[in-house]
Amino acid sequence: MLERLNQAMEQIERHLDRSIDPAGLARTAATSEYHLRRMFSALAGMPLAEYIRRRRLTVAGAEVLAGRESLLDIAVRYGYGSGEAFARAFRAMHGVGPGEARRTGTALVSQPRLTFRLTVEGSGSMRYRVLDKPRFSVVGPKARVPLVHAGPNQAIIDFVRGIGPERAARLEALSDQEPRGTVSVCDDLDPGRAEGTGLDYYQGVVTSADLSAVPEGAAVLTVPAGTWAVFTTSGPAPGAIQELWRDVFMEWFPSNPYRGRPGPEILRTRLSADGTEADAELWLPVERDGVSDRR
Repeated sequence: MLERLNQAMEQIERHLDRSIDPAGLARTAATSEYHLRRMFSALAGMPLAEYIRRRRLTVAGAEVLAGRESLLDIAVRYGYGSGEAFARAFRAMHGVGPGEARRTGTALVSQPRLTFRLTVEGSGSMRYRVLDKPRFSVVGPKARVPLVHAGPNQAIIDFVRGIGPERAARLEALSDQEPRGTVSVCDDLDPGRAEGTGLDYYQGVVTSADLSAVPEGAAVLTVPAGTWAVFTTSGPAPGAIQELWRDVFMEWFPSNPYRGRPGPEILRTRLSADGTEADAELWLPVERDGVSDRR
């Protein structure tokens, strides 16, 4: 997987002054566009589109300083429809406009070319299984919240606190299959997973119960049948859970014949009495490489 991903990175370099089709990059990487965007974001720490933009502005910056071509010619070559649009993007990355950079020869910001290598650091606590699961529903209160990569997500904390114990108990009574009990479900995430982008967050249960029994104020997310990879970990909260997400994308996906597919991501967490330790179970929708999982 990483070898093909690096081939896609080379393809980006060859096409910085031309249109870059993410679907074409996915074909080079021998995976789906969805999984390419998800993997890249997890490994690089930025969305694929942001990396391409920063690489273009890095190369364009060198040409601005070289002074051999007009600023408008450079802007058009790297996909900007006007000098003004190029100047705004250039200033956002480099902290200075292209005209001033050329006049003063100021230092610019550089986005290095990325190459991916697999380094396994001994995540021995990560255990997994892969299973097929029939259609089910997620039932529970829903909110639109920002994505937070590290540390507590205050928007989620405030939302969960507002549910109340009685309402949570009525919901938990509907749980009738794995993962059992109250779960956290994230859906409709941006494939690039940029910090601060929105997602649909459900605090609910997984059930096949008659939906006429759904408590008032709860939303319903219907999930088609499909294959799931289930990962478990134990350790300090929330660090162990965030490290599990990292290890899945940095170690497990590159080493196994599966790729992510669109669908909700489900986390079942059980905290210790003092809230400092967690046992966690992460459910991710997957498909085997080269197989379209549409059932």
